[in-house]
Amino acid sequence: MTDENFLTRQFEANRDYLRAVAYRILGARGEVDDAVQEAWLRLSRSDTSDVANLKGWLTTVVARICLDMLRARKSRKEDPMSPDVPEPVDETQAREAEMADSVGAALLVVLETLQPAERLAFVLHDMFAVPFEEIAPIVGRSVDASRQLASRARRRVQGAPVPEADLSHQRMIVDAFLKASREGDFEGLLAVLDPDVVFRADDAVVRLGTLPEIRGAAAVAQLYKGRAQAARTALVDGEMGVAVILGGHLRIALRFSFSGGRIAGIEALADAERIATLDVEVLER
Repeated sequence: MTDENFLTRQFEANRDYLRAVAYRILGARGEVDDAVQEAWLRLSRSDTSDVANLKGWLTTVVARICLDMLRARKSRKEDPMSPDVPEPVDETQAREAEMADSVGAALLVVLETLQPAERLAFVLHDMFAVPFEEIAPIVGRSVDASRQLASRARRRVQGAPVPEADLSHQRMIVDAFLKASREGDFEGLLAVLDPDVVFRADDAVVRLGTLPEIRGAAAVAQLYKGRAQAARTALVDGEMGVAVILGGHLRIALRFSFSGGRIAGIEALADAERIATLDVEVLER
């Protein structure tokens, strides 16, 4: 077990850095200390004797906490928070004002328009040089999908439009996937699935009768053959995906990643709390 005094010293040495990470992700000074304090509690309850890079470990923990806070804020349908730039009254607030100035109120306003996963991927990679291999498990996406999140966020921050051509092409692929699924067209499914496609499901989907992970085009095609009757092509957190609507309510959301013009990854979500945090727009045919 790692010495507690050593952990305390290490945590305090990284506190300002962790507060900077949390502030850029959350944009709200009042939530920053809550996130950092929760990170300390998790550290104090964890066995980190095998952790080679404690700063990286803490960065991941704080990022996960902040992502949960952003999603909770979204699920409550709160209005985006205004950039919190405190007046420098004492030494602590002076440091916080300096932290806020280093981000810029204008940038914080733009960051508030991003989806939680986009914001986190952009902040961690572009502001703190965290590699996408470490960001991917935090946001629950593949490395390529995490890179796409940051790229889309970067374009919005820079004021550039998200290329509609990419979404248009991806929509054609998803439409073809759903058509083949409904018609039980096994070959049609194979045509739009990458040979190494990976399907992953959350616990709620697994309880509906599927495996948590399925690999390979043939196995995934077999899973979806003759299904998707209630599925509709949709934008899920700004990405092309599928919404399964039953009784007028969103029951399952599928998020896709693409490679070489085919579907390379499918993430199925059915957890009610998680579903509530998603921004889903069903696309008309």
